[in-house]
Amino acid sequence: MKIGAIVQARMSSSRLPGKVMKELPFNSGIPSIEQVLRRVSAAEKIDEVILATSDDESDDELASLVESRGYHVYRGSLGNVLERYYLAATKYSLDIVVRITGDCPCIDPDVIDMVVDRHILNHADFTSSAIVRTFPIGIDVGVMNYTALTKAFDNAQHDYEREHVTPYFYKTKPDEFNVQVVKAEENRIHPEIRLTLDTPEDYNLLCCVFDYLYQENNLFGVDQAITLFEQKPWLKNINEKVSQKRVHNNLEGEVEDVLQYCEHQGLNRMSEYIKNNLL
Repeated sequence: MKIGAIVQARMSSSRLPGKVMKELPFNSGIPSIEQVLRRVSAAEKIDEVILATSDDESDDELASLVESRGYHVYRGSLGNVLERYYLAATKYSLDIVVRITGDCPCIDPDVIDMVVDRHILNHADFTSSAIVRTFPIGIDVGVMNYTALTKAFDNAQHDYEREHVTPYFYKTKPDEFNVQVVKAEENRIHPEIRLTLDTPEDYNLLCCVFDYLYQENNLFGVDQAITLFEQKPWLKNINEKVSQKRVHNNLEGEVEDVLQYCEHQGLNRMSEYIKNNLL
């Protein structure tokens, strides 16, 4: 049984273009994506690590950098990430695919191993630490069987299924798959902490986190990060107004996110307009 981690990344991020090349620690010369790949490689259950990026010329620099660091690179569709995963998993003959996004430079190798173990133990088709948010954002691990991935690739119809890879399992056809949810242990339940890289505010926070923790342990885990936030609660203020992007399959869910954004930004008139005209 071959277990491979596929890390999806691209340079054309909508909220922070080129984010995966931003240096962590700041001014260290180490791109964020390299920190992600190092951490994933440290997981004991992973046999292969592959970067899945697009064949668009905007990702040439990213692909070259990752290849120069000795990692496998698969290049495919820019928009159809599900296809990218399926073809990468096929090329490298994976039996189990671990999905990691390239915006998680604090991903914890121990959590990856835990989710993989839970997946195998429960004979699951898909297992995730992010369907129900308990871990800090950015400690997101999804594990799927190649057979399940193939079924999703063959049958997914909607753009959000192709862009986000896994909604076909737990939103579209949950009755057809054995889906397992992994929740954090009590001392790790901190869904309010953002350790992901999606905005300038996120990058500012991650620079602080790496400044405090990286020198002592360059593979610091989620436990060390949580302890840091407990000791320095002001860190949360840096990116507390950033809204996490979510996957929606209906208008109501998207409107809910827009209203939440309006609340965070104090856009009261826009909020009232939406409520009066769309709800």
